[in-house]
Amino acid sequence: MPKIAVIPGDGIGIDVTKETIKVLETVKKVLRLSLDLKEFDYGAEKYLATGVTLPDEQIQEFRRNYDAIFVGALGDPRVPDMAHAKDILLGLRFKLDLFVNLRPIKLIDEKLCPLKGKTIKDIDFIVFRENTEGAYVGMGGIFKKGTPDEIAIQEDINTRKGVERIIRYAFEYAKKNKHTKVTMSDKSNVLRFGHDLWQRVFYEVASGYPKIETNHLYVDALTMQMIKKPEQFQVIVTCNMFGDIVTDLGAQLQGGLGVAASGNINPDGVSMFEPVHGSAPKYAGTNTANPLAAIMTGSMMLSHIGYLKEASLIDKAVKNAVTTGNATRDLGGSLGTKEVGDYICQRVKEYAKK
Repeated sequence: MPKIAVIPGDGIGIDVTKETIKVLETVKKVLRLSLDLKEFDYGAEKYLATGVTLPDEQIQEFRRNYDAIFVGALGDPRVPDMAHAKDILLGLRFKLDLFVNLRPIKLIDEKLCPLKGKTIKDIDFIVFRENTEGAYVGMGGIFKKGTPDEIAIQEDINTRKGVERIIRYAFEYAKKNKHTKVTMSDKSNVLRFGHDLWQRVFYEVASGYPKIETNHLYVDALTMQMIKKPEQFQVIVTCNMFGDIVTDLGAQLQGGLGVAASGNINPDGVSMFEPVHGSAPKYAGTNTANPLAAIMTGSMMLSHIGYLKEASLIDKAVKNAVTTGNATRDLGGSLGTKEVGDYICQRVKEYAKK
């Protein structure tokens, strides 16, 4: 039986994770699915009470005994440096070597897209972001802090191993899913050394996939083209920092962070899944948060562990909720967090009978 660790998070993370678990439990019941969901209370409350963020031994337990991890949004103003969120999210990403950040950019309903005249066929691509290197590794420092002579250095780390494995993963995904084009984005005209490595490795790996068209765009050009002509993209692969930026732009094309799911993947180990919106503490407990991104992330998690049919029922129910207006206010509906979760569960039950 697959085992899923659940970390609800902070703020609205707790609210939307609750609805996600409700949907997963519904799928489990109506389809007699073997799935063991276990909740862990790591987050701001535990950190403030005990000073504990996410112990190494807990991460090791996740690695040994769990098939996937679901993490809700993290962040609490009572922890001004967000030390707990950093330790939990980056701890999982780095210590579990979750080198693939996977973000599907797929429009559910044309009314959600801010671009004029674009259809669901135009916005349907996926971004692979390198997830364990780049500027996010925390290497660097500050010298003479607080003085007129202060110097801040932030290092951008790119290894051949790290660059090659994310690029190869993107090509393998394209091949498996019959995509015909892979785009790599960097800023090698300015960031000469690390991104020279990206250039060389990209075309070396591409030579092993002669049936897949390849192209390269500097990241500023990529962002412009995502707005001008998003339909030209199928698979995009890029570095950690640029991936962080372009995936949020992609989220806006599909309707906002409220419908943006993501996975942090280790192909040979346990993977972690998280909606990418914030914790919005002031809305916690108000029954106003949009749970669809979290529910869609739960669907992505099911698909990853092999439950494709079950995941498709959730996706179908989410699409129905959006297109019929049974959603929260940010998507043009009038339902609350709990009511959206209930609606998804009801649709899943109906679809399961057909």
